[in-house]
Amino acid sequence: MYLGLPEDRLAEYHSLHVKGHKALAAMEAELAWQPFLCGSQFTLADIALFAYTHVAHQGGFDLAHYPQINQWLIRIKQQAGFVPMES
Repeated sequence: MYLGLPEDRLAEYHSLHVKGHKALAAMEAELAWQPFLCGSQFTLADIALFAYTHVAHQGGFDLAHYPQINQWLIRIKQQAGFVPMES
């Protein structure tokens, strides 16, 4: 979380946001034509990217503009054996 970020790191924060939105856009594009990131099956790629994506709001990202990602987050949570992380 970027709470109380020092003034001298704001440029870094904004730069990372640009890169983050590029990554989210790439995910959104993939998920527009397949249910999971690597196709029709749930894979390690989904697990790895879920870890950061489901808390993207903590980094200042609004996922409202990414409907496919939001549906994907729901699909991940519906996987057998899913255990949510404690906050």
